[in-house]
Amino acid sequence: MLGLNYKLEQLEQAGRPIRVGIVGAGQMGRGLVGQMVSMKGMSPAVLVSRTLKRAKLAYTNAGLVEGVDFDYAETVAVADALLAAGKFVVTTNHALATTCAGIDCVVEATGVPEVGAEVAVCAIANKKHIVMLNVETDVCVGHVLYQMALDAGVVYTGSAGDEPGAVMELFDFAKALGFEVRAIGKGKNNKIDYDCTPDTVKEEAHRRGISPKMLCSFKDGTKTMVEMTAMANATGFLPDVTGAHGARGTVKDLPNLLSLKHEGRGGILDRYGVVEYIDGVAPGVFLIFTTDQPDSLHELTYLSMGDGPNFCLYRPYHLCSLETPLSVARACLYGEPTIVPRAGLVAETGTVAKIDLKAGDFLDGIGGFTVRGTFIEAKAAAGRVLPMGLVNERTRMVRDVSQGELVTYDDVALEEGSLMAALRAEG
Repeated sequence: MLGLNYKLEQLEQAGRPIRVGIVGAGQMGRGLVGQMVSMKGMSPAVLVSRTLKRAKLAYTNAGLVEGVDFDYAETVAVADALLAAGKFVVTTNHALATTCAGIDCVVEATGVPEVGAEVAVCAIANKKHIVMLNVETDVCVGHVLYQMALDAGVVYTGSAGDEPGAVMELFDFAKALGFEVRAIGKGKNNKIDYDCTPDTVKEEAHRRGISPKMLCSFKDGTKTMVEMTAMANATGFLPDVTGAHGARGTVKDLPNLLSLKHEGRGGILDRYGVVEYIDGVAPGVFLIFTTDQPDSLHELTYLSMGDGPNFCLYRPYHLCSLETPLSVARACLYGEPTIVPRAGLVAETGTVAKIDLKAGDFLDGIGGFTVRGTFIEAKAAAGRVLPMGLVNERTRMVRDVSQGELVTYDDVALEEGSLMAALRAEG
């Protein structure tokens, strides 16, 4: 993406910015709006939120004025007229982001799997590129949506700035240079609390200005498991063990820590080609590589990359939705994705009972009170383990499952008419 700034400047000068429809005005969506308003050659043209107040706040926080710079619309016809007049649009109807004639690319930023699937399918059907900030949807049905987009001639992609996208940047770099990649992964800045609930983190969540469910999904490990699943399905790398090892270490420790146990360097791995998380290197992402070229090994040592044979590439930041515009630009200008499940469904985010679940109980999904996610090889899941992306408030238990056990398809009745379930049945 070298020189992307010049490409965007050219679009700005020509008066033809990339116009983006954004679905979701939470923390990620609001950050995305502010960043795009600051950019050349790109416009957050339509913003969708269940709560209109949130959508308006995102625009006003970015310095736009209601009635002057943006207005409300609930139909495609009204929205198209506003866009043609050079205005931004706020709405509660996500169809406007995916069907308005002036929209070039859609960003899905709700984090709700079912909504993510609906938005992606609609965007693809209307020949719009689709950038998924919704990794929860991607790890469950992204392999199906990716194929749908290929068939439609549009780009389906995960986002730059999210940890899977940031890892993919390192992975593409290392593979292009011919290095042997041995492990990839992300840092975590707090120990997993499997018993965490929205209630136990409510005070901290309010203090940090995020929803308790979102914070819970980080602390109970589900978000980390989702992100590692996305990395796996993009690269073909696998969990070394279900849930990953999650060892503690520093960046300096990584080359030896992520070596094989029998190699005698203090490693934790049984095999290479794995995805891991490490407690202590957040907020960054990392990649472990080696080479069999003696002169390359010498130069890597000379360049203070370590003594080998394992070396580490480390990116000490990921800017979440603030980097998402780079994926939008890459899709629209070059027709290229940032990260997609090219390897297929090699890993799953499986569902684990947080509490003893009884037949008749309803589940509550990601970041809730009843279940959490774990990172599991698809072969180990064997088509039986229930993917976390299929769970919502209308998922009902039909059998008892004890705390800590994996929930299977046979244990639940899924929501009738679920698009996520229908897409999953396709692949």
